[in-house]
Amino acid sequence: MTNNYTLPAEWYPTDGILLSWPHKNTDWAYMLDQIEQCYIDLVRAIQPYAPIVIIGPNVEDIRTSLRKAQIKQTSNPIVLFQVPTNDTWIRDYGIITTLDEDGTPVYNDFCFNGWGLKFAADKDNLVNRALFNAAMLDSGPYYSRLGFVLEGGSIDSDGAGTILTTSKCLCSPNRNDYTDHESAEFTLREFLGAKRVLWLDHGFLIGDDTDSHVDTLARFASPETILYVKCDDANDFQYNELSAMEEELRQMRRADGKPYNLVGLPMPYPKYDPDTDDRLPATYANFLIIGDRAVIVPTYGQPDKDAEALKLIGQAFPEHEIIGVNATALIQQHGSIHCATMQLPRNALTLLPNNDHTHA
Repeated sequence: MTNNYTLPAEWYPTDGILLSWPHKNTDWAYMLDQIEQCYIDLVRAIQPYAPIVIIGPNVEDIRTSLRKAQIKQTSNPIVLFQVPTNDTWIRDYGIITTLDEDGTPVYNDFCFNGWGLKFAADKDNLVNRALFNAAMLDSGPYYSRLGFVLEGGSIDSDGAGTILTTSKCLCSPNRNDYTDHESAEFTLREFLGAKRVLWLDHGFLIGDDTDSHVDTLARFASPETILYVKCDDANDFQYNELSAMEEELRQMRRADGKPYNLVGLPMPYPKYDPDTDDRLPATYANFLIIGDRAVIVPTYGQPDKDAEALKLIGQAFPEHEIIGVNATALIQQHGSIHCATMQLPRNALTLLPNNDHTHA
């Protein structure tokens, strides 16, 4: 059974973007100034195109950082909301909003268990309920789905009933203990209105601790087009898996039976942790689509690779502004731009511009 819900594509018009600010009690403590600058850059990139809601345990600290950076209120307001957090990866614990048949937002609060019990998530798991109880989210129905573990970065929607995901994540033993696709698909159909689920059984990035989130590997640019990470270096340890993923994408078919238009994004030159020398999971697929207005693309200080990625993504989104944001700091904790953001579709967000406690 498929309910009359739709998981809107990320290019659906948006009411705003959620960010979760880094603080001294996160894994960012050792490089807080550096990562705060990255978040300031991200705010600057997003604000011309959408309102921003920034959450964190101390709004005064966030407000001070924004003022020092001379971030000012515009027609797209910045709203601060005080709530405890474990970490900054709002994509994976932020509310997942579907639309009912009338276009009314439906808020789905899934369980987040730290990417399969790898990290603490007790505070992050309470964020969505706090936002809803404070009337930050609009008046659509709110469903606690805490019996099902689902991270926003593990799914990608074409807005027309097709969801792209990976077996390694959704069928990992420390999430829902699904042993087959059918069990997971039932939940995706029931809660997200999926009509089709496309599964990638291959593909991974060295250093990724999400068990191959699809938003690091392959993304819809339209119901007809998928952008994906392409590896051309046969000596790269990731080559075989990413080549197998590429072949899986070639075999996939759209709802009308036609093959997808596939666009291979470049693989960044290897990035390494400056302290441990471990390879980091840098990827250009981890971009944020701000509704029908802009695409924020991670860059990594590699002029040729960055330029190629921006060009290809621009060609896939010809009606959008394409903005690069240096994600070199973000990738040191194994995430990038999409991981650090969560969109709220049209009619999903209530802004409180006159509330001194929450407004920047």
